[in-house]
Amino acid sequence: MVMPAAPTRPTPPVQPAGDLVIEKPALRIERLSLWYGEALALEDVSLDVAERRITAFIGPSGCGKSTLLRCLNRMNDLVDGVRIEGDVRFAGRSLFDPALDVNALRKRVGMVFQRSNPFPKSIYENVAYGPRVHGVRRRAELDEIVERGLRAAALWEEVKDRLHESALQLSGGQQQRLCIARALAVEPEVLLLDEPCSALDPTATAKVEELLLELRQSYTIAIVTHNMQQAARVSDYTAFLYLGQLIEFGETSGVFVKPRQQRTLDYITGRFG
Repeated sequence: MVMPAAPTRPTPPVQPAGDLVIEKPALRIERLSLWYGEALALEDVSLDVAERRITAFIGPSGCGKSTLLRCLNRMNDLVDGVRIEGDVRFAGRSLFDPALDVNALRKRVGMVFQRSNPFPKSIYENVAYGPRVHGVRRRAELDEIVERGLRAAALWEEVKDRLHESALQLSGGQQQRLCIARALAVEPEVLLLDEPCSALDPTATAKVEELLLELRQSYTIAIVTHNMQQAARVSDYTAFLYLGQLIEFGETSGVFVKPRQQRTLDYITGRFG
């Protein structure tokens, strides 16, 4: 596809990745740029998302982190006027291959959004929805999938006697974990989370964070968060974005304790944001 030239923005050269090598990348982002109409949202971003690890995207509002996350399962396809340069590769294949089945991709790369969005259905039907769409019909199989998903989301013990009650009766934290269970029910390989705790209280946030640390044993996870303490607590790798550019990417301990870039230091110490 033909893309416009990027708008000129005088910025100092950045070497975000340093000598970091991800030995087992689940997703490879290669010189990715994205425009909403004429507005440049991402500029020449390259990084690898490690398999069965948690990668956090941090940065101030409008820096491009949610846009980057949505590129990883082509959610930006739903936005008018989006144009993309560069590539994202998953399982050895470009996500922008015209022959790619986007529905199949989103089964393998699931997403949980900022605000919990359970369907106005029962708890059971929320988790069973995805498997039904993908052709599962046998009740016994659905029962097994629902229980497995709720257990994986650390919610089974809280709702096992309420499966046929409305999901809207759950607390905010429970609803968000239900949305995670719903995403896990179709057995994805990658789980994307866009500020999943921003609307939750500290107790519910702690439960979600504990859940993520358990899930990384089985899933590749990428999370967008405004909460730098959360990124430090749960992630293995952290990418700091600013004005659509990847400023720094590395192991979380290094990014927070000894960042290589002055702008990273300024952000994590609260000098701007």
